[in-house]
Amino acid sequence: MNVTDRTPADLLRSALAADPARPLVTFYDDATGERVELSVATFANWVAKTSNLLQDGMSAEPGDRVALLLPAHWQTAVWLLACASVGVVADVEGDPARADFVVAGPGRFEAGLACGGERYALSLAPLGRRFVPGPPQGYVDYAVEVPTYGDRFAAYAPVDPEAPALVVAGAEFSGAEIVERARDGAAGLGLTGPGSRLLSSLPYDTWEGLAAGLYAPLASGGSVVLCRNPERAEEETVARRIESERVTATAR
Repeated sequence: MNVTDRTPADLLRSALAADPARPLVTFYDDATGERVELSVATFANWVAKTSNLLQDGMSAEPGDRVALLLPAHWQTAVWLLACASVGVVADVEGDPARADFVVAGPGRFEAGLACGGERYALSLAPLGRRFVPGPPQGYVDYAVEVPTYGDRFAAYAPVDPEAPALVVAGAEFSGAEIVERARDGAAGLGLTGPGSRLLSSLPYDTWEGLAAGLYAPLASGGSVVLCRNPERAEEETVARRIESERVTATAR
């Protein structure tokens, strides 16, 4: 952990420098049986491509607002870090009508049409598949566009750690506040340092869910086993998962 890190993007850069091969996000969807494991390097590559999409494809600038109409999912985690890299505000479950851009998943496409800016759709299907035959009307398919962007990202303007970076459940946080709160709350979640592995089935629509499902593991050098649709999993299944994934703490 680098004490000079001031934004979530700084945390990811430090994690990449320290151990790019270690797991960072392991995702389960108990409705589909999907399991995806992303190392720090793989996750950072997705973040770089998505950051380039934001900055160059969408012409997003620091201070712009992106409404993320998405569940707890590994691709949502990617968008959260991409927003932090560019300096735009990630507004989780925010009002599309007040946002500059919208990124939406299944069940939220109609609501997202209230945004007058560009709209990107995520299928959230296993392996991040594209929409067939095409995305919902009024949307661009993220899975089609993101592979065309570069694997390295450089922001056109420095990201201000004190500027708004995240809005969730009506509360606004700067990048510096995200890092500070994530570090301070890590021990309480059972994240005691590198090697700690937290299983979280909390939704992403609260600070607690975002901290357990992304920020605290990233800030502490740990990793997260992120579970979507946990109500579909039997306790025996969860117990086996905890054992096989070498989970050291849970947030459920």
